[in-house]
Amino acid sequence: METNSAIRVDGLRQRYGDFEAVAGISFEVGEGELFALLGTNGAGKTTTLETLEGHRAVHGGTVRVLGHDPHRERRDVRPRIGIMLQDGGFFADLTVAETVEHWRAFTPSARDRGEAIAIAGLTDKAGVRVRQLSGGQKRRLDLALALLGRPAVLFLDEPTSGMDPEARQATWRTVRDVVAGGTTVLLTTHYLEEAEHLADRLAIMHRGRIEASGTVADVVAGYGDRVTFQLPERLQVAELPDLHGARADITVDRGHAAASYTVESAGLQDGLYELLRWADREGVRLDGLAARSASLEDVFLRTAEGATP
Repeated sequence: METNSAIRVDGLRQRYGDFEAVAGISFEVGEGELFALLGTNGAGKTTTLETLEGHRAVHGGTVRVLGHDPHRERRDVRPRIGIMLQDGGFFADLTVAETVEHWRAFTPSARDRGEAIAIAGLTDKAGVRVRQLSGGQKRRLDLALALLGRPAVLFLDEPTSGMDPEARQATWRTVRDVVAGGTTVLLTTHYLEEAEHLADRLAIMHRGRIEASGTVADVVAGYGDRVTFQLPERLQVAELPDLHGARADITVDRGHAAASYTVESAGLQDGLYELLRWADREGVRLDGLAARSASLEDVFLRTAEGATP
């Protein structure tokens, strides 16, 4: 394993009986890097995460966390990682302060209780029982406990679910600070905006395989830019022009039809010029006309549909 690699996955395969949940995936996460593992429901990302956390032995391939097999060499790995699960399983009648103090007793080189509570942004809730916290506040407490031991590698499983926008932004700032301090982070999230804002690199899984990986710019490259407008009344779909060889896709939302074109980024300006000339020539008004670059959402949806650019 290279010294600058905190996580390495080579040909990982995981099965549940005859079902192969993870079908030979490989990726690497460098020290101090935030890597987002995305995927549709059932894609295999949770199984992959549980394997890296040491909860599952591998059925095929190898995984290494900080140079060790996280399952067989758990004693070497566990004190150096932090894990934020989707459900922390707190004792509901303990206060926030009591919960942190309880966890400190089992965490080597733990942060001071007040520091941990401040990380969660829960200083004013220190004396409040966990059952009285909102869902977002519980998630922030989860994050504080995952960071309690100053981990070298941090696993975040849907860290901002249940949070309002303000709390989500605050959590993003905390995660950025952690990464800036040298911690490696592996993140799973259903919020694609979260991955776009935080990830140095990412991978998108579908049906147990990685279908796309790299930086956000790498992943969206080749998916083209999108031109959309409302389909004018009394206009037949066959009458719409081609733009640089691209045909219009038609979608219907709440009874309104919309046309969209996916064009190569380099051809966006020429494509718009062709469209506007056609509209002027035909006397057609293009309501809702918009042009935008490809997004991570476009790639995710195309991957989920089994499409390729």
